[in-house]
Amino acid sequence: MKWSEIAIHTTNEATEAVANILHEAGASGVVIEDSGEPERTHEDRYGEIYDLDPQDFPTEGVLVKAYLPASSFLKETVQEISESIDKLKQFNLDTGKKAITTTEVDEEDWATAWKKYYHPVKISGRFTIVPTWETYQPVESDELIIELDPGMAFGTGTHPTTVMCLQALEKYVKPEDYVIDVGTGSGVLAIGATLLNAQRVLALDLDEVAVRSAKENIELNHCDEKVEVVHGNLLDSVKEPADLIVANILAEVIVTFSQDAYQLLAENGLFIVSGIIGAKKDFVKEDLIQKGFEIVESVVMEDWVALIARKRGE
Repeated sequence: MKWSEIAIHTTNEATEAVANILHEAGASGVVIEDSGEPERTHEDRYGEIYDLDPQDFPTEGVLVKAYLPASSFLKETVQEISESIDKLKQFNLDTGKKAITTTEVDEEDWATAWKKYYHPVKISGRFTIVPTWETYQPVESDELIIELDPGMAFGTGTHPTTVMCLQALEKYVKPEDYVIDVGTGSGVLAIGATLLNAQRVLALDLDEVAVRSAKENIELNHCDEKVEVVHGNLLDSVKEPADLIVANILAEVIVTFSQDAYQLLAENGLFIVSGIIGAKKDFVKEDLIQKGFEIVESVVMEDWVALIARKRGE
């Protein structure tokens, strides 16, 4: 079977938004090639494998690649993708060059391309992300393994914004907590909260592809008894108070439902937000404070920021 590879040259800031546009265009997953990746220092004490060739990465910016079945409608699909990326400017997102290229590849080559970039990665004190095709033996007795397949959608959970959320969950989730994961994507944060013994988790996403992907990953990690995955827009359909709400979403989206999060959280409940590019940190921080939150912690990883906010007691 022939596939069409669609590659978009963009910026770090717009990476997740562009990836979402590709998902909406029908891609079941994306490959993200960041020009800064070969230069980063990665620990290897936990058995991760890093053998990156700089020639596999762009010289600047980020390449977001997706694979669609080859068809006569490719030109129209690419045009729709281009128009959707142009609309990101209304959110003040810098999309960079926005150069779009297409290449035809064989299915066998496509499958190999996925696996080339993903290996077990220990991302926190306890969490290790393991692609489903890798064999991995836990190094520590309390290590928590999350299995993901990038072919399902939304990568392997090793993007800085996801890593910061998982690290925050590891620090703040309590066994009796009811957790809401807004914009669940692959379901990785819902899985993480469950492995940390949250009492139950509600995973929400507006994208039906994400809902299917999350359900598959949650079942793969044997978390389906505690996690409910629901197709919904942000917190619009949620009525029951939560102990912790986590959202790895664009800064501009976070501020649209921060008031809803405040109202839903129990007293002293936590709101963990990521997906915030460094330049938007103060924008989100000021919004949260205005809505009544107290900023407990601010975490920075590369160009990204995560904020942990607490609902102050009345």
